[in-house]
Amino acid sequence: MGAHPRPLSFLLRHFPRGHLTAGAALAALVTFALILPESGASSGEAERNVRASLELPPPEERTRQAGSEKSAGQEEARLEWKELEVRSGDTLARLLGAQGVPAGEVHRLVTADERLKKLARIRPGETLRIGLDEQGTLQALEYRLSRVEALHANKTEGGWQAREEVREYERQLRYTRATIDDSLFMAGQRAGMSTGTIMQLARIFGWDIDFIMDIRKGDEFQVLYEELFLDGEKVGEGNIVTAEFHNRGREIAAFRYELSSGDVDYFDFEGNSMRREFIRNPVDFTRISSRFNPNRRHPVLNTMRAHRGVDYAAPTGTPVRAAGDGRVEYAGRRGGYGNVVIIRHGQKYSTLYAHLNRFHVRTGARVRQGQTIGTVGMTGMATGPHLHYEFRVNGQHRDPLRVELPQADALPREERRNFLVQANRLRNRMALHREAFTLAQNTE
Repeated sequence: MGAHPRPLSFLLRHFPRGHLTAGAALAALVTFALILPESGASSGEAERNVRASLELPPPEERTRQAGSEKSAGQEEARLEWKELEVRSGDTLARLLGAQGVPAGEVHRLVTADERLKKLARIRPGETLRIGLDEQGTLQALEYRLSRVEALHANKTEGGWQAREEVREYERQLRYTRATIDDSLFMAGQRAGMSTGTIMQLARIFGWDIDFIMDIRKGDEFQVLYEELFLDGEKVGEGNIVTAEFHNRGREIAAFRYELSSGDVDYFDFEGNSMRREFIRNPVDFTRISSRFNPNRRHPVLNTMRAHRGVDYAAPTGTPVRAAGDGRVEYAGRRGGYGNVVIIRHGQKYSTLYAHLNRFHVRTGARVRQGQTIGTVGMTGMATGPHLHYEFRVNGQHRDPLRVELPQADALPREERRNFLVQANRLRNRMALHREAFTLAQNTE
């Protein structure tokens, strides 16, 4: 293999001397311009210009910053940290006072920032971490509100400064399915779902399915929901992202979707809201003690008297919820109804809640669906604690258990395309999980 030609002799043989001379002169000019400062500038100014272009502080400032950061780190390391457990009867002043913190300093701490006012509401079982310097002076405090939320306070020359810390959960999807032999709650527990997730499932389908009256043995459901993890440990369950319910021959599917407005709701595959303008049952009850019946014999008067509502037996004090958004038309005493609340829902609908023990609303108040408006009692002509509930359409009584409830608003047209993409993705994901679940069961 021949030797490589020397660079200079190679250039002389292959390029004209005039071109080489011009190139060398240009390179010299560029080098000269880079080395020398701008016209009229001192060498110190040139150095500052270069330093500014690199966005670096001067050497002495860099030294000060490094020293400050090092000092802050050393100061943090020098603090003595103590963990204080809040016991019954404890206050922040009492806890910190036992560590030698003056009451005036405690007052300055909690009033320095709106967020630090939470320290005045500490509860038994919670913990505080405090950092004391060598003189025993409070310099830092950490209040952990939950496993993911913490409030930090640090003392500076200008006073106390607050900082909030929020950790993000790691979210993993979990699939499960179950067949109902007894109740939704028992089936959900056997499937490994928490009470919160079971109740979430009941709320999603609660407008379409009466989980007291409509559930039949053999009904099935399947759910894809979030499990929440911190540091590799499961700490809870999050949102149901999609679910399907097979009830009395019906198949009902729901998909979680966040609108561009930031609101979150559940919709069927057509983009119709799973919600209705009214909830089916305004109270958690043990049984229906009397149904809608125009020819019922009254239990107190012992005469034939139409029963134009439904009676839900429930313990005294059970919360009664507004069936839909509206305005309280009347809240007070009314004959055999006892304590009664009547809510007007627009021009067409109204609902009545009777025999209440306590009122939680007043006449004229605006209420939201699900808001507690009172509690179950037995005022008026009642033989035991229960809620008497009536549903009226254009002033005419309808059976609350059978009336067709108006649906809430569907997705806006501009949202439907994105929703359908997400719903299809969730449906496919559900199918994959279902196949894997079935395979795992068959190989056990």
